[in-house]
Amino acid sequence: MFGCALALERHPPAAAAIKAAGYDVCCHGWRWINHYQLNEATEREHIRKAIGSLQASVGERPLGWYCRYGPGLNTRRLVAEEGGFLYDSDCYNDELPHWTTAAGKPHLVVPYTVANNDAKFPLGSVGTGWQFFEMLKDAFDLMYREGRTRPAMMSVGLHNRITGQPMRAVGLERSLDHVMAHHGVWVTRRIDIARHWMRHHPSKG
Repeated sequence: MFGCALALERHPPAAAAIKAAGYDVCCHGWRWINHYQLNEATEREHIRKAIGSLQASVGERPLGWYCRYGPGLNTRRLVAEEGGFLYDSDCYNDELPHWTTAAGKPHLVVPYTVANNDAKFPLGSVGTGWQFFEMLKDAFDLMYREGRTRPAMMSVGLHNRITGQPMRAVGLERSLDHVMAHHGVWVTRRIDIARHWMRHHPSKG
């Protein structure tokens, strides 16, 4: 769950449902703004406020970070300097988690994607639930074959205001049925992927 801290703070029933479901709440910033437009001092303060807000609303601090519309020049360093995040998802250029260096220490990146993403509905490149299913099925089938010889991670971007529409949700339903019909597939939270990567593919830095 990419959670905007102030939005959850202002909607206690949603925060309570998220807490009860056990979601990994990856912090999506304090407010619904463009982080890349913030100066360093303001961004540092927003990160601090977001952590405290999510701690109060969902019962634990966020361990992941993902900016709305991409990070600024200082974002990854500030996230690493804060010290409590295990990963960030401000990356679109890879299919697998990987290590980088931020604030002078190893930092884990668990990529996000705009490829397997329901944002294609409002953009007009996908129009029906069946088309969404076919898109996700094709991506999964290729990555499943590749996964026989190498790690593979498929990230799917969903928004409740988009896929929450019944004619679109049926495409997600079909996709999950297809995925779960295969052996050796792990459908899990980003924090679980991050911890798995740290355990089995530790930083060499």
